[in-house]
Amino acid sequence: MSGWQQRVVESTGRVLERLGVIDAERFGPTADLAWPRIVTGFAIMSKQTADLAMVGIAVGTAGTAGLAFALAFWEIVTMLGLGLAGGTVSLVSQNYGGEETERASLVVKQSVLLAVALALPLVATFWLFADVLIGFFSGEADSLAHGVTYLTLVAPAVLFELLNLIASRTYTGVGDTFTEMVARAGGAVLNIALSAVFIFGFGMGVAGAAIGTTLSTGFVTVVLAWGMVGRSYGALGMEPSPVPITRSGGWFDAALLGQVIEISAPEIGRRLAQGIVVFPLLWIAAAFGPVVVTALEVGRRVRGMINSINWGLSLAASSLVGQELGSNDEAGAGAYGEGIIRLAIVTFAGVAVVVVALSEPIAGVFVSGSDEVALAGTFVAVGAISAIGFGIDGTAAGALLGAGDTRLPFVAALIGRYVFAVPAATLGLVTPLGVAALYLALLLETFVPGGINYWLFRRGRWKAVSRRYRPSPETGTD
Repeated sequence: MSGWQQRVVESTGRVLERLGVIDAERFGPTADLAWPRIVTGFAIMSKQTADLAMVGIAVGTAGTAGLAFALAFWEIVTMLGLGLAGGTVSLVSQNYGGEETERASLVVKQSVLLAVALALPLVATFWLFADVLIGFFSGEADSLAHGVTYLTLVAPAVLFELLNLIASRTYTGVGDTFTEMVARAGGAVLNIALSAVFIFGFGMGVAGAAIGTTLSTGFVTVVLAWGMVGRSYGALGMEPSPVPITRSGGWFDAALLGQVIEISAPEIGRRLAQGIVVFPLLWIAAAFGPVVVTALEVGRRVRGMINSINWGLSLAASSLVGQELGSNDEAGAGAYGEGIIRLAIVTFAGVAVVVVALSEPIAGVFVSGSDEVALAGTFVAVGAISAIGFGIDGTAAGALLGAGDTRLPFVAALIGRYVFAVPAATLGLVTPLGVAALYLALLLETFVPGGINYWLFRRGRWKAVSRRYRPSPETGTD
């Protein structure tokens, strides 16, 4: 950070401390880690949001509905990668915090191998069975055709995205979020530029959006791989990984691989629970036609952009809680977790107020026609309010993840999405609620697991869980 940026952070920290949100001494490290990740998340989420807007202009609601169907499968890829990378960041941060850098490097190697093993079958499935997958949605023929086109052409990017997430979380685990920000944000800008050229310049529609995503995601893989093998970026301000992938040393440790899988498996489940819920929601929306599918997707994409804040705060919670636990400071870990959760609530609430006030102008970027804008605007407003629940859920689960406690957050995700959200959405098909049931589902989808995970954090069981994974002898108390 430059001098003036540091002064802004320090003065903001003092204000937040006076307001009882977070201690100033903890806001500084949180901000240092979070802001590059927030920029990264905003850039990444904006590329699909921009694709949706450009396809809407070039193709219309049939194209945006088809893109929504295909992006549901891409979301599964992202959530799978985030779940696997959750185990990576947890073990890298704890081992790096405990000065066990060789062990942290081995975690990264094994995470990469797992990512490749998971990615290749998905690539093949998207290539060979795109029509079967998109056919799950009972949408119009044109919408389904657009979805098949996108899913087929984006298939190679599955491998790139999983590797990118492992690299990103490795950098987060060692406290460097600037390097991944430059790489991922640069890739997002390239994605938008390429998509614009292919969609409008070559008239390729949804196919252009898919090709832009594949090429830009591959570009990010190359950039991050350079630093992950320990190579210098020169004068760009980016740093090589301090826990690099090298040919020396082993690539397999059964006990450590078991820990990666043990932590990642429930986190994969939690993330997939977040992603899979979009399938029944889109299927229900499709019963009301492509306009409702588009409106729902617009609301979800805007909510996803708001949730970019969680890309920073959630990962900051994981990294800082994990590093404090790695040095056996359980009280410090708890203080970081509490402060970051409160910071998330304040931040998300403030952004939600602004987005609700501007909901219809935002919706007008994606759709035209007064009725379509009004419907999409309502989804944008509901999505913004539900993002507050995402803020609580993401930071509380992030703090638990830093301790290696991933099983109960997985259960919380299942309860919120499938005991509350999906049944609520289904009411729209069998009661006069109609589309309004989807509004209720969006709110329950985030606030229920958010409340459960916050309760789990306050309960404190995660401290005992973390002692199983620390590289040094147990010295903390529960």
